[in-house]
Amino acid sequence: MSTEYIKMVVGIDDTDSRDGMCTTYLCALLKDELSSFASILSEPVLVRLNPTIPYKTRGNASVALFLECREPDKVMEHVTQRVASMACMDNENTNPGIVFVTGDQFEKVSQKLSEFFMRAVREVITIDEAKELACGLGLQFKLFKNGRGLIGALSACGAMLDTKWDHTYEYLAYRQKDFWGTPRFVDKKSLFEADRQTYPNTWDTVDLKNEMVVCVPHSGDPVLYGIRGKSASSVEKAASFVSSEPVERVCIYRTNQGTDMHLISVPKISDVLGLHSYILEGQVCSEPDIIRGGHTIFSLKDDTSNTIDCAAFEPTKNFREQIRKLIPGDRVIVYGSVTERTVNIEKIKIISLSKKYEVKNPLCPSCTKRMKSAGSGQGYRCKKCGTSSMVTEISEVKRELEAGFYEVPPCARRHLAKQLLRFDKEDLPVFPGR
Repeated sequence: MSTEYIKMVVGIDDTDSRDGMCTTYLCALLKDELSSFASILSEPVLVRLNPTIPYKTRGNASVALFLECREPDKVMEHVTQRVASMACMDNENTNPGIVFVTGDQFEKVSQKLSEFFMRAVREVITIDEAKELACGLGLQFKLFKNGRGLIGALSACGAMLDTKWDHTYEYLAYRQKDFWGTPRFVDKKSLFEADRQTYPNTWDTVDLKNEMVVCVPHSGDPVLYGIRGKSASSVEKAASFVSSEPVERVCIYRTNQGTDMHLISVPKISDVLGLHSYILEGQVCSEPDIIRGGHTIFSLKDDTSNTIDCAAFEPTKNFREQIRKLIPGDRVIVYGSVTERTVNIEKIKIISLSKKYEVKNPLCPSCTKRMKSAGSGQGYRCKKCGTSSMVTEISEVKRELEAGFYEVPPCARRHLAKQLLRFDKEDLPVFPGR
């Protein structure tokens, strides 16, 4: 055994499935187990990658641990055995990957892994690209099945080695194994109290407008609930108010959730690619259309007259009411992911509102009642007074909408979407969606 302490970063991804397991649970378990022969140097990282990737299992998250030990081989062996035994290998979409970065490599690989991390959040990366990078950097890694998890594992290592990116925190409580797959018990009132006591330092625990609990998942994975917020102390305080079934273990992660890290600002709609997420400015060029299912869609036109559809889907609930008040000519900035040439709106900033007019039959100058149509091309006539007019009455209508930011409610929030409460004061929202 070496007498020298060696720093290591361990990145892991793609151990779960839509039916069970959770990569963050495996990370929390390893954090506790490795503590018996290694020192954990910081909170683990949980990074959400490109939300549009079609082969993701659930939330497209990867994790990394930063530790110090005398026996790196022992760490590698333990981690590999745990992933092999606990990952959902029977599921065709589960393809784990593990990456190990050791101390003498940090300076050499940090920049390239950081760049790879940012690309994985915004772009579509192939398994071959990830393998080429890992081999080129001389990293030790372990793949299972097709090894797609290598992409996320490298990304998480890049995040751990780069302290400059905007981040938030999440407190995750995990269920005892005997409870996995059964209905969860988390007292609803206690979650609303946790929110009341700690908002705005924590967020998306509950959705007040829709009276919904947001932080408790519904799948068969080990997570009992997750509290998100601005600091480790904030999420820990919120969790102290929660009453629930027995908890096996907890873990606080540093994460890129709530940062808008996935969004790319482009000047033209012609620059937009599918499976990417964007900030787009333009002019509303169609009346919002409510389609089957309650989804609301309008067209956005940029300054080169290219257009793209923008959608507020049914799960965004009351957010759709604001989108339906838009009219052609309104100038807006939309934020969201693009699939099938449609922007899934996460939030919108209304820059300026177009004037709206109402056309009415003219008033009779004698009795002040509305005239009736006298027939096609014949103007209007008052049946009582016999007066007539060829001119309609046009008046401006007050808009039931104000310029400013609007966001989807917490029940529809995507992991990476930045909450308006995290924006600078000069961009204070009109409609905080809470």
